[in-house]
Amino acid sequence: MIRLMCHILLCSLPVLTLADVVVPTRTIRAKTIISATDVTIKQIPNAEGYFDVNDVIGQEARIALYAGRPILVDDIGPPALIARNQIVPMMFLSDGLMITAEGRSLQRGGIGDRIRVMNLSSRATLFGQVQADGSVRVYK
Repeated sequence: MIRLMCHILLCSLPVLTLADVVVPTRTIRAKTIISATDVTIKQIPNAEGYFDVNDVIGQEARIALYAGRPILVDDIGPPALIARNQIVPMMFLSDGLMITAEGRSLQRGGIGDRIRVMNLSSRATLFGQVQADGSVRVYK
């Protein structure tokens, strides 16, 4: 009876699986570009995050990353091409029509990020996606 109780108790315990995940070797401040010396692989039980250091190197920390803690997907992103308050070219494309204007970025952003920009002529606040050339493609 005692053996059966022990077997049931052991079977009901959660299973801890070790995973190799990318962790910082030191505290990395937000807005810092991550280099190869900043990260390593560590085995952590039931961990989430990146499993390959190559996915992390060259990315920018969006928040402070602490040594030994897994780097999660939302913690990093592409390096910012556009700074807050920077004057940026904006373009709107629709059905063969292209409108361009200058705008002021109201947020930082990297390639593919959705940011707010203010049209300098109309003072209207718009949303757009940061392009590889540093311009912002505005949406309807």
